[in-house]
Amino acid sequence: MREHDAAAARAGAILTIDLDAVRANYRLLRERGAAGGAACAAVLKADAYGLGMERVAAALVNEGCRSFFVAHLDEGIRLRQLVPEDCTIYVMHGAMPGAARDCFQHDLAPVLNDPGQVAEWRALAHGLGRVLPAALQVDTGMSRMGLAPADLARLRQDPEWLQGLRPQLVMSHLACADEPAHPLNDLQRRRFEQVRALFPGVPASLANSSGVFLGGAWHFHLLRPGCALYGINPQPGHANPLAQAVSLAARVVQLRTVAAGDIVGYGARYVAPGERRIATIAIGYADGWLRALTGHSQAFVDGVAVPFAGTVSMDSITLDVTGIDEARIAPGRTVDLLCAQQTVDDVAGQAGTIGYEVLTRLGARFHRQYLGD
Repeated sequence: MREHDAAAARAGAILTIDLDAVRANYRLLRERGAAGGAACAAVLKADAYGLGMERVAAALVNEGCRSFFVAHLDEGIRLRQLVPEDCTIYVMHGAMPGAARDCFQHDLAPVLNDPGQVAEWRALAHGLGRVLPAALQVDTGMSRMGLAPADLARLRQDPEWLQGLRPQLVMSHLACADEPAHPLNDLQRRRFEQVRALFPGVPASLANSSGVFLGGAWHFHLLRPGCALYGINPQPGHANPLAQAVSLAARVVQLRTVAAGDIVGYGARYVAPGERRIATIAIGYADGWLRALTGHSQAFVDGVAVPFAGTVSMDSITLDVTGIDEARIAPGRTVDLLCAQQTVDDVAGQAGTIGYEVLTRLGARFHRQYLGD
């Protein structure tokens, strides 16, 4: 047996990543911006939202993507080894104090978020005797990251504040893009237009995944989708136009019969209402399958839903499989947790969270296999 097959056979759970779906999602997003002349970047932070930066980056490079965003400097250093030299990698947190030279040495473009980052990047440029590229982020209403209006006003009083810097992107981030009717979307766009006027000729970027679907007025020059690449619905409450990029199956460890009144799982939260068949599967909250799903979720056996019975444990979940063909749920067989019947967004709703959290929590103990690699 090949090592890959052997690893899959002994794994407690198998996570399948469909790179063809990621590529198709990128093409759909790129096409939405192309009509207005916007290019499409890709956000690969958090190990490409848990799907694996190496494989996802290669797939997107092959689709023609040449602009990437990560959150941390070390993510950028890792990504630089995986993509061609002509790719631009933006580090959204900028460089931490004292780390600007590392950013430069690895050919990364910091996103400058506050006057301190601007000053340190400018000082490095002066010390090197060269002009250094960077992105500038401005806060248009989210109050999280970016130069505040007062910061920008103070910096612009210094006629040399950008000396040594070459702004190659001006950007901001939408707070409520997944709520198209929210008034903050239009307010942020108008504020961003005002800031853009201070940087004539510099490309601009405002649209995150949900922002792509707000319309061309929010597209500017560069789209920055993240979650949408991986199949999360950017328009909650509407049909998802994107392909699902992940599926997850867990193996049955044990199958048993419990009698009426028997307790299943921690905390005695499940008491069998009658004789039930209980299957224990090899996945739990240590694998990112949230404990909050206790009592709210299910798995699927050949498309048939089987509810959770008892508390989600660290390494296992118990299912009520009464009435399911015994051969289909024998130890070693698999049940589906992410599949056509239950998407990442569905699971997020059951857990009272968002798809981003479900996706990025998917654990390291899974055996991972890639389609379309």
